[in-house]
Amino acid sequence: MIQMSCGVDIRQNIDKAVALVRQAAENGARIVCLQELFASRYFPQTIDVKNYGLAHPLPDESVAVMQKIAAAEKLTIIVPVYECAQPGIYFNTAVIVDADGSIAGKFRKVHIPEGPQYLEKYYFTPGNMGYPVFKTAYATIGVGICWDEWFPEVARILGMKGAEIIFYPSAIGSEPDRPEYSSQAAWETVIKSHGIANGLFIAALNRVGREDDMTFYGGSFISNPFGDVLARGDNQSDQVVAADLDLHQIREFRDLFHFYRDRRPETYSELLKILVD
Repeated sequence: MIQMSCGVDIRQNIDKAVALVRQAAENGARIVCLQELFASRYFPQTIDVKNYGLAHPLPDESVAVMQKIAAAEKLTIIVPVYECAQPGIYFNTAVIVDADGSIAGKFRKVHIPEGPQYLEKYYFTPGNMGYPVFKTAYATIGVGICWDEWFPEVARILGMKGAEIIFYPSAIGSEPDRPEYSSQAAWETVIKSHGIANGLFIAALNRVGREDDMTFYGGSFISNPFGDVLARGDNQSDQVVAADLDLHQIREFRDLFHFYRDRRPETYSELLKILVD
């Protein structure tokens, strides 16, 4: 996972990401994930119609650059971008580039938050592609983007569709409503629990650094089905956060804890309601 700070220059952000991706490849990585909206600063802190100009039809420059690296280094790369589907319809999207440089597919962020300095409903249309999984060269993976990572339903669907690893590219940091509070511990706990509940690996990625009025706390981590953290980033550095994953642990865990076998979906219909009496 490529944890990094972002500046105002998009070209410089892409160049920094490229250098870190190449570093990951040199160290033996096979699947690499970039953070949410990696090519720019986190612009949803404020409302400004000019920021719609950051959205581009796909594949855009950042995806094309990663396609070349993927083909050259035999990498699968998750590339989160700001997608312009058509004027006025913009998605927070992750493009999955496989190890031959081809595009395996994309995921559009489904859950769109709205709160102080997380003003995403102005910028992003909710995703309309459901929760796909991607059979890449190295593993079957699923993706949720930032706010999606707090919803257990997302991980359950991806796990039941065969995901072995769920990647969560994110941009999370300070909370203006409660400036003395850090959500990092809660963030890690709830996401790690999705891996336990579904018997799979989690790779949650966050940015670092100060951007305008927000500080992003990094803390990117990788956990296994048993909830063990295999690697964790610090709170301030540009760095590659990496771990070797033994996918056989999925079978080992699920033979011990039969959560999927013992599900009772016929009793869950109330989840389809906005309010439950």
